[in-house]
Amino acid sequence: MNVEIRRLRSGDDAVVMRLAEEVFDEPIRPDRLAAYLASPGHFMIVAIVDGIVVGQCAAVIHRHPDKVSELYIDEVGVAPSFRRHGIARKMLDAMFELGREDGCEEAWVGTEPDNGPARALYEKRSEPHGLAEDFVMYVYELSR
Repeated sequence: MNVEIRRLRSGDDAVVMRLAEEVFDEPIRPDRLAAYLASPGHFMIVAIVDGIVVGQCAAVIHRHPDKVSELYIDEVGVAPSFRRHGIARKMLDAMFELGREDGCEEAWVGTEPDNGPARALYEKRSEPHGLAEDFVMYVYELSR
């Protein structure tokens, strides 16, 4: 299988319109995609097979006044029929390289405690330096 790993930039919106199922959590809204790709410090990597996007990885740079810049991996998704082929690992590697090029010294990613495949990927990818950390997250609804 020939997999193209590609960084999307502003104006690449049409690339994501040919999608395999379950690559994203929700349907893509073109206005949101355009805003995301145009925003500084926002990165999106996709995996393409035969002209169809079968995977995506989205990340944002967090810059701090008192700490090193971090690359926050916000989303990693691969269509079910394309999982277990190293696509997520390749996208993460490409995203880590983008982070390095933009001055990030750390990257972090989170997942649900029961997401075994994601945890296996992150744990294997993090050797020998990264370890899972305890983390508590709160979500606040901002739209009313």
